[in-house]
Amino acid sequence: MVAASKQEVDSVQEVARKEKPSILALGKLFPQNQTLDRTVRFLNEVRGTDKTLMVVQYLSKIFIWYFLKRGRESTAQRIRNLANPISDFRILLRYYGLLPLIQWMQYVDSNPSPSPRLLFIDRLQNICNLIYYPLEHIYWLGVHEVIPISMEKTNKIAIWSCRFWAAYVVLQFVHLAEEHRLYKVRLHAVEAKVKAADKTAKETGQPVDKTEYKTELAALKVEKKGIFINTVINTGYLPLTVHWSLENSTFPDVGVGIFGGIAALVQLYVTWKSTV
Repeated sequence: MVAASKQEVDSVQEVARKEKPSILALGKLFPQNQTLDRTVRFLNEVRGTDKTLMVVQYLSKIFIWYFLKRGRESTAQRIRNLANPISDFRILLRYYGLLPLIQWMQYVDSNPSPSPRLLFIDRLQNICNLIYYPLEHIYWLGVHEVIPISMEKTNKIAIWSCRFWAAYVVLQFVHLAEEHRLYKVRLHAVEAKVKAADKTAKETGQPVDKTEYKTELAALKVEKKGIFINTVINTGYLPLTVHWSLENSTFPDVGVGIFGGIAALVQLYVTWKSTV
């Protein structure tokens, strides 16, 4: 009995030691949070980090414009000191961009396309990217004097890089138009099936199972939303690519911030929603 009691006492003391609060137990200050877990996963991905930095990069241009208008040059310069290395870092993040592009090129030419037009556009866009990425990389190496290129040539390389990016963006509008056309065709087909089912039910007096049609309509609704979101993103990119493709553009930097900010915020939303 005595031995058993001692074991019980030891057990109680052990539990007390485990439950005794400690000033070093900082983790206790932060309860389990699904949003925190999702944010960590989001930022652990390259595109999650990139979209977050993209928002800061473009919105900073608006803040710089705002503070300059009010004569607060020192504040504007501090924001610029943050934005410039972010832009630099985002280019470095894109150095791996050719690898997923090669995978996408393989996918495009190995899987059936919804239409010959989409396949043609995809291939043209791949060519644009295949030129855009190396030119951007060479530009960055030239600016930072990693490779010996004159500033004049470096600037020309930057302009031609953006011209191929601009071509991609223009082609993307054509791509989205074709996606919308195919969406309308599928939507009309499903709606025709629903009307036929309603007619059959009315004639026979028997209910018709529309589960399949509802699933198809739900998928089409998601597709329509995706087309709209990508159109907004592309619209944000268009003036930027045209601006950087011209040798003497008068497009204001605050305009770059506004349109780039729109594209950045929408992409941040899309990337966040895709993080599970």
